[in-house]
Amino acid sequence: MAEDGPKQLQLSMPLVLDQDLTKQMRLRVESLKQRGEKRQDGEKLLWPTEAVYRLDFVRQQKLQFERWDVVLDKPGKVTITGTSQNWTPDLTNLMTRQLLDPAAIFWCREDSDTMDWNEADALEFGERLSDLAKIRKVMYFLITFGEGLEPADLKASVVFNQL
Repeated sequence: MAEDGPKQLQLSMPLVLDQDLTKQMRLRVESLKQRGEKRQDGEKLLWPTEAVYRLDFVRQQKLQFERWDVVLDKPGKVTITGTSQNWTPDLTNLMTRQLLDPAAIFWCREDSDTMDWNEADALEFGERLSDLAKIRKVMYFLITFGEGLEPADLKASVVFNQL
């Protein structure tokens, strides 16, 4: 049986922990506490269980979302939320209105080897990334770690077909 045309090239693009931005956002929380100030109206402060990740689009043209590739080293839950922020945290703070819906949630239970996820929302989010790749060189994410997970327990990437 003949193939239905040429096979599409797949690109796996990792979500990379951005330690500098995570540190910058943690310093903002610390600074507000030390000065006894409150966050700006609508400002999103980083919780201790959150970290900033980035995805660098190496090829921006003609990407079609294929799938999320998420591995957790131990049971727990991660929530991946995209941001519309083109980040310059030294100049602008992250605002809650810049968090994109829906989020992708992945979890693994103690008694299971399989990864579960909110499939419809994660797929919708992934498809939006294809559109954002056309206009962005980098995309930022807030990843929330639940149930004892931390950044070292996560390996995540987005797989695209190059059209």
